[in-house]
Amino acid sequence: MTVGDHLLRRLREVGVRHVFGVPGDYEMEFLDQIEAADGIEWVGNCNELNAAYAADGYARLNGIGAVVTTFGVGELSALNGVAGAFAELVPVVSIVGTPATFVMRDKQAVHHTAGDGEFGRAEACAAQFTAAQVMLDRDNAAIEIDRALSLCWLTKRPVYLMLPCDVAYQTIDAPDGPLALPEPTTDPAVLARFADDVGERLQAAGSVALLVGPEVDRYGLAPQLLKLAEALGCPVASLSTAKGVFPEDHDQFVGGYAGRIGDRGVRRMVEEADCLLAIGTQFADTVSGGLPDIDPGRIVAVHPTASSAGRRQYPHLSMTDAMQVLAGAGARPAATITQARRVTAPAAKPQDGRLVQERFWTRMAGFFEPGDVVIADQGTSYVGGSALPLPRGCSFVGQPLWGSIGYTLPALLGTLLAAPQRRHVLMIGDGSLQLTAQELSTVLRRGLTPVVVMINNGGYTVERCILGAHAEYNTIAPWRYDKLVEAFDPAGRAVTARATTEAELMRALETAGSNRDRLVFIEAVMDELDAPEPLVRLGKAMSSTDYHPAGVP
Repeated sequence: MTVGDHLLRRLREVGVRHVFGVPGDYEMEFLDQIEAADGIEWVGNCNELNAAYAADGYARLNGIGAVVTTFGVGELSALNGVAGAFAELVPVVSIVGTPATFVMRDKQAVHHTAGDGEFGRAEACAAQFTAAQVMLDRDNAAIEIDRALSLCWLTKRPVYLMLPCDVAYQTIDAPDGPLALPEPTTDPAVLARFADDVGERLQAAGSVALLVGPEVDRYGLAPQLLKLAEALGCPVASLSTAKGVFPEDHDQFVGGYAGRIGDRGVRRMVEEADCLLAIGTQFADTVSGGLPDIDPGRIVAVHPTASSAGRRQYPHLSMTDAMQVLAGAGARPAATITQARRVTAPAAKPQDGRLVQERFWTRMAGFFEPGDVVIADQGTSYVGGSALPLPRGCSFVGQPLWGSIGYTLPALLGTLLAAPQRRHVLMIGDGSLQLTAQELSTVLRRGLTPVVVMINNGGYTVERCILGAHAEYNTIAPWRYDKLVEAFDPAGRAVTARATTEAELMRALETAGSNRDRLVFIEAVMDELDAPEPLVRLGKAMSSTDYHPAGVP
C-alpha cells in the first residue's frame, strides 16, 4: 500500500477516528487519502493552533489524537498546542506535510520557508516537545510509523511525523498484521524489592493517605486505583488534574488537594500521613502550590514506568504492578476520614442583586449530571470548577500545567467528537474565549450540542489577581457575545442566554436542560475583580514569587 494509506491504517488501529487540521500546500494529497479512507474523518479547523488543541481534547477521552498541518507556517502555529500535550502527557500524533524530497535535497527557495534553503528549523523546535521526530520516506515508513506510534502510546507524549508531498503516494511493503501497542513492563527483581520495602512501610505507618494524579487517567488505570484504595481503606485525595478519576461520592474521598492554596483539612490529611501514596502525581504551582509540604522520606511515589519509596528508586516497574503490590499489603485499621467542605447547590430562592462568583459556582454544582464531560479553561473557570463535586462517571478536562488560555474551546470540539454520547459542559472566561472563539463555528457546523458557560468579567481576572488589578493590559474589548454566536450559526442551531443575576442564571441553566438537541451558550456577567477565593490566594502566591513588592525597583 502507499505510505499515506499505511499511516492512516495504523492511526485507525490505535483508535483515531478523526484527524484535525487546516489544509495547506505540501499536505493536500495526504488529505485526499484521508477523505478516501474508511473509518477516519477529516475535521477542518479555523487555524492550526485550534486544531492542535482539538486533537489534545480528543486524545484525553479517546486515548490518542492526530493533527495534520503544512510545513513551517502551519506546524509552528500548532506547536503551542503540541507543547501543551507534551507537558500534560497527552498522546497526539503531529503529521506535517513537507516540500518534496528533491526540493529539500536541492535546498530550493520555496514558500513556507525563509528562502535560504534551510528546512530543519521547525523540526528543531518540534524536537523540544515531541518524543520522536521522523522524516518519512519509502525505505523507512513501514518501520518508523510503527515505532513512532508505539512510542506515542507508551510515553503518552506527542510524536512528529514529516510526510514529504512526493512520499505520501509511494508504494511500500507494509506489514500484514495489526500494530501491537506496547505497555510498560516490570523487572521481577525490582518488583520484589519494592514489595518488601513498601510492605514494611505500610505496616509501620500509623496513618496512610492516597493522593491521585493525572498519570492514572492517562494510562487508563482508574479501576485498579479504586481496588487499591478499597483494599487499604485509607483516605483518598486528588489533584485537580485527576479530578473525577476516583469517584467523588466514595466514602473514602476527602476532596481535592491543592497544597497551600487548598482546603486545610485535606492538606492535613495528605501532608501529615505517616505514609503518602502518591499515585501518578504531577505537582505544579497552579495545581498543588508546588511540591507537597511533606518529608520525601514518607512518600511512596508510583509512576507509569518507575516508582520510589522515600529516597530509594525502583526503575523498570509498571504502575499496574506497583499498585497490585500496594493493594496486596492488606487492609488497614479503619481510618478516620473527614471529607472536605463540599460546594452544594443553594436553596431554590435566588439571592437578590448582581450575580457573584460564590453563588455562580454553587448553582453550577447542581447542574452537573453523571457521565458529563466538564471542561474548564485556565483561571477563574478552572479554579472554581475544580472545587465543585462531580457526579460519578464525569470527566474533568483542563490544562493547568501548561496553562494556555483559550485551550478549552477547541478542546471541546475534540471531546465532543471523542465521546458524542455524553453531555459536554464548557466553562470559560471572556478573555480565554476571545483567543479561540472562531472554533465555535466548527462546533456549530458539525451540529454538536454542548453547553458553553462563559464568565464575562471584562478581562483577565486570573491576571488581575496576580498583578495589575485595574491595569489596562488586563482589559479586553467588549463583544456582543450573543451576536457572535448568531454570526457563527446560520443554520439556527444555538440558543443563547445572558445572566446578570442569580435568578437569570437559574433560568439559563433550565434552558440548557430543556434544549439538549441544541448548542446552548450562556453569558454570565460578573464584576471584574470578583474571583473564587482559592484563585485570589493563588494570585497572591504567584505575585510574591514572580514580582518585586510594590514600590521596590
